[in-house]
Amino acid sequence: MNPVRKAVLYFNTVKFLKWTQVWHRFTFHLCHPKPDFSPAPEISTTCGRQVAFPEMPDCYLGNDSFLFLNDKETFAGWNDENRNKLWLYNLHYFDWLRQPGISEEEGNKWIDKWIDDNPPPVGNGWEPYPLSLRIVNWIKWHLNGHELNEAAKLSLAVQVRFLRKRLEYHLLANHFLANAKALVFAGLFFDGTEAKQWLKKGLEIYKSQLPEQILPDGGHFELSPMYHSIILEDLLDLKNIQAPLELDDYIDRMTYWLSVMTGPDGKIALFNDAADGIALSPAKLKQYTELLGIQTKEFETPVLLPQSGYARLSNGDLTLIADCGEIGPSYQPGHAHADALSFEVWKGNHKIITNSGTCRYYDSPERKYQRSSAAHNTAVIDNRNSSEVWGAHRVARRGHVVSREIEPPTTLTVSFQTFAGIIHKRKWVIPDSEKIIIEDQIGGKTAKTHHLTLCYHMLKDSVEISTEPVIESKGMETSYSPRFGRLETKKTTIFSNVVNSSDTIRTTIKIGNSQ
Repeated sequence: MNPVRKAVLYFNTVKFLKWTQVWHRFTFHLCHPKPDFSPAPEISTTCGRQVAFPEMPDCYLGNDSFLFLNDKETFAGWNDENRNKLWLYNLHYFDWLRQPGISEEEGNKWIDKWIDDNPPPVGNGWEPYPLSLRIVNWIKWHLNGHELNEAAKLSLAVQVRFLRKRLEYHLLANHFLANAKALVFAGLFFDGTEAKQWLKKGLEIYKSQLPEQILPDGGHFELSPMYHSIILEDLLDLKNIQAPLELDDYIDRMTYWLSVMTGPDGKIALFNDAADGIALSPAKLKQYTELLGIQTKEFETPVLLPQSGYARLSNGDLTLIADCGEIGPSYQPGHAHADALSFEVWKGNHKIITNSGTCRYYDSPERKYQRSSAAHNTAVIDNRNSSEVWGAHRVARRGHVVSREIEPPTTLTVSFQTFAGIIHKRKWVIPDSEKIIIEDQIGGKTAKTHHLTLCYHMLKDSVEISTEPVIESKGMETSYSPRFGRLETKKTTIFSNVVNSSDTIRTTIKIGNSQ
């Protein structure tokens, strides 16, 4: 990349950060706290759970084999340089202690092995996010009836003390909540003055962050249905262990939001970084919520989630979920895609039109494509994304919503200004259960014409798409990742032409039998 271009990208990215993030990023990399091997506090006699924690899918396959991110590998070390870093993170998380059927002997063997192989503070396992998840999972292992030995209790205390000095103030968002959850769990699990300090700090973070991160409409502010589901499970876990936090209202709003963003097939809509199989499924989260005594609310379409900016329309057995919101929190858009004015469609319980999902997190051609506007059911204007996504998790200049309006029962109109200053106005209408009509208008401050590309990504052959006026189109196969680590193909139709600012492009999508 041209050095000047790279400097401009960095400037347009960093300028959105909070000053506290910049300062803490500086101190995070300069300060290297030493581990504290003081004796572990006593285990609290009052810490417990109200209901069983939900089980996780099988990831440990026996014979030293693990399946993470749809990638099966034999254990070759906790920091094996030949493994993807996110795969290694999953190894260090110990989520797999909650899979059904794992024996106490097997679980404790791997806990002991981790302690022996990972002296503090070296390796992936001592980074704050894996630390946070592992602390919680070891405590859950104990609360599920598996006794941690003295070495594990000491290691757990050492890990919590180290995490307390490495909280992710430089990242904030979901990572910061994961740090807080670990402190609350440890503060309730252990007894004594030190544990009370951990608990106090964890509660302090939640009390300051939840009003900011959970929007009034219930959505998590990173606007990813997957991360929303992860945060919802966190709050349910905290309620389960009776953390002294007021959580019911947040849980109530978050479960409602998730139900709106769940397709008729029972899977989350694929907006921003999202994939199936990472978070608990919507059905499991609903079951967990109800086991804890919170009844979930139903919704009726049309629905507009005003703060997170998603909308849901339906007519008969046709369902559409659209993104008509901002890209995410200005200071942490790392999980954002350039998916403004994109949408997904279901016919009955079958998804028909889809976004491209998320395959991997490291900078790669697949990552670049799947974050782009072209990977979503939206417009690419003048060959640019709607927001300036770059790298694996960065966003420089951002687009913004100008206006949106939902007209019951089946009409949604949104105007979005791209980072380049172009106004894209899109109107969706569902006149019946077999047809969607979309009207697109493009306008700029100076240019009278623009190169417009409309992208539609389909999973079924039962879709016919036409435009008025007629625009040249081409079909192709493109990548699709409904699950991390898995690249599948979908059929993509692209309409491309030069249009005038005064033109309205009317697209008709006819959807037949989806079987």
